[in-house]
Amino acid sequence: MRITRKTYVLGFLLGAALAAIGLALYSSQQQASAQPTLTVFKSPTCGCCGKWVEHMKAAGFNVRVEDVQDLSAIKARFHVPGTLHSCHTAIVEGYVIEGHVPAADVWRLLREKPDVTGLAVPGMPIGSPGMEQGFRVDPYDVLAFTTDGQTRVFARYGQE
Repeated sequence: MRITRKTYVLGFLLGAALAAIGLALYSSQQQASAQPTLTVFKSPTCGCCGKWVEHMKAAGFNVRVEDVQDLSAIKARFHVPGTLHSCHTAIVEGYVIEGHVPAADVWRLLREKPDVTGLAVPGMPIGSPGMEQGFRVDPYDVLAFTTDGQTRVFARYGQE
């Protein structure tokens, strides 16, 4: 069998195309696995929790939801102080996210990696992600917290 230049070129182009497809598939797989997975513990009937989950997905997080009946056990397991409780608790890369924390602050937490247990938005402030009501944004703080209950302001919203 004689290989002509045309056959050689076609074979080369086919090989290059297959290599490009393989690289694209590998690259998209790597990007998907590079996105942090956020595990959210919430009540099965909580509507604002579902809205917060959508906010986190839109911000690029892989989100896994676990509907639970007893959130107090989850909060105790992850050392969330009672003064910081909200309607859902999430875990991402070893950090605890309590309540309606904006995705930008979670990304900042993962980038800066401070020595804290996690972030919390206590209660359910109007205007926080998942708690939107028109243009109203009540002032609220995102608090960084430690297992012994110490807090500091991580971000502020709605203040002028």
